[in-house]
Amino acid sequence: MFEKVKDLLVEELQLNPNDITLDAELSKDLGINSIELADLIMLCEEKFGIEISEDDSNTFNTVGDVVNYLETL
Repeated sequence: MFEKVKDLLVEELQLNPNDITLDAELSKDLGINSIELADLIMLCEEKFGIEISEDDSNTFNTVGDVVNYLETL
């Protein structure tokens, strides 16, 4: 799942793959703003055929948070 999320971040948000780790903070380390986070959530919803609530998305601080959330579905 990490590789799938990493691929989304690299392909869609043009992030450096070397910067993406499970511990990388989405805003602080990767520079993702609120609009890009919304884009990431929509991409995950489309790619995995799910719906992510606003409450759940508010818990996404690191790449690992996103991966863990997706793995529990």
